[in-house]
Amino acid sequence: MTISTGARLPEATLLTMGGNGPESVALSSRLDGRKVVIFGLPGAYTGTCSTAHVPSFMRTRAQFAEKGVDEVICVSVNDPFVMKAWGEATGATAAGITMLGDAGGDFTKAIGMDFTAPAVGLFDRSARYAMLVEDGVVKVLHREESPGVCEVSGGEALLAAI
Repeated sequence: MTISTGARLPEATLLTMGGNGPESVALSSRLDGRKVVIFGLPGAYTGTCSTAHVPSFMRTRAQFAEKGVDEVICVSVNDPFVMKAWGEATGATAAGITMLGDAGGDFTKAIGMDFTAPAVGLFDRSARYAMLVEDGVVKVLHREESPGVCEVSGGEALLAAI
């Protein structure tokens, strides 16, 4: 079942790179009592993800903060090593975006945002989406029809909806 507006996000453990290597992050610790933007995408270093989706949230990060958003989180079915390197390479980390890996795709599958496209080498990846979550409940959800497009899931579109 795909997550929808008004639904509570499931508990999940994502990964980040800490000072001593990979660290687990309980998603609830980032959501409880907070207003958070989560955007998911097919993969680090992939075309639209690197040239459109991540940059759209880099451009709008300060405007989200002005609207009371505590954190902007990028989630991808990648390991934390790749997410750290990609965050640094794109400037997303410096722009204040939290890069979290859903290495096994468990969170992505739990919210019904997984897809597979063998022709381009993508297996069990995340659909392209963006959501505003308040205290663990989805308030706004934008999902792209095609993973190669970044329109309704971009930073500007989500910002306009809140």
